Amino acid sequence: MAELENVTEVAEAPVQAEVGAEKPARTERENRKPRGFKRNQGNKNEKPSDGFDKKMVAVNRISKTVKGGRKMRFNALVVVGDRNGKIGIGMGKAAEVTLAIEKATSDAKKHVVSVDLHGTTIPHEVVGVFETTKVYMMPAKEGNGVIAGGAVRDVVDLAGVRDITTKLYGSNNPVNCVKAAFDGLTKLRNAERIAALRGKSVDEIR
Repeated sequence: MAELENVTEVAEAPVQAEVGAEKPARTERENRKPRGFKRNQGNKNEKPSDGFDKKMVAVNRISKTVKGGRKMRFNALVVVGDRNGKIGIGMGKAAEVTLAIEKATSDAKKHVVSVDLHGTTIPHEVVGVFETTKVYMMPAKEGNGVIAGGAVRDVVDLAGVRDITTKLYGSNNPVNCVKAAFDGLTKLRNAERIAALRGKSVDEIR
């Protein structure tokens, strides 16, 4: 009987050891917080919105031949606007696309201008010109929508125009189209501004 008791104690000993065994202590590396833990808390690093929407119109790759070979860079064209009468365009060059877009966006915000609108459309017909590109802009009734193509649509949309009819003549290069449309919008004058320039009231010029 003594031998059987000894065998039972030997068999149960490993089980008790496994159940009562303590877990190994965590190392210092395991106790560290994951990277970016503090950065993900709250909105401390979020920049306040300036109220402008941006649209990347075109990105072109340009190269310069130097002694060691070709040096590649990128050229970006960006349009910014608040969809309420303010619009700006800018261009940026850099060795990377993201940096070029950032430079173009910063340049566009520095050249923001106010556009005179008449409700959801423009106050009168106007022609925007840049080099060989001409953009004819005509006011439209409410509900007509934006009848424009490509880069011209991006410019008038960010300016806040909802109803307009446009016609493009000449080169359809995105850069030319954007600058021609921008030129046309800056030529717009509403009745209040014309009256102020002439030193008269609005009723007198109508």
